[in-house]
Amino acid sequence: MACPVSQSVELNPVLLPLDWLLGTWESDEPGQGCFPTIKPFRYTETLHFSHVGQPVINFMFNAFHAESKKPLHRECGFIRMKPGSNRVAFIIAQNSGVVEIEEGELTGQQLNLQSQTLARISFAREPYVQQISRVFQLRQDGRLEQTVSMATDNQPLMQHLHITYRRSS
Repeated sequence: MACPVSQSVELNPVLLPLDWLLGTWESDEPGQGCFPTIKPFRYTETLHFSHVGQPVINFMFNAFHAESKKPLHRECGFIRMKPGSNRVAFIIAQNSGVVEIEEGELTGQQLNLQSQTLARISFAREPYVQQISRVFQLRQDGRLEQTVSMATDNQPLMQHLHITYRRSS
């Protein structure tokens, strides 16, 4: 299910600094995933960023195993900006049973986010995720780059995912 991009409603002025995110992005080559407790893997991903005129961007991220094409990780949620500032918040629900709030700053066309709150379902698998940081950057070649770092109960914060995307719509 994709979040439709609203063509008939103007973007709320609070979100104008984030207009470069809007649309659909697809990985142009498989991304890399690694962490000490899992085997390294390659994945593809589609990102959808849309709005309906409210001061919030809707998003949905869908990742698939690069070779088998089986669904992997999914995230959906909302992006808000504090009016008159460069402060940004992501409110995220993951199919793994984790819900998080990430906050950070927008500098030009780069978002740097850190988890502020993490919650999980009562029967989540251990080790538990304790911290997430995420960087989105629109590169000069027009590609979007995302790097996600993660810490768990038994591993310090370290890079977990890296991928680049091209805009498809």
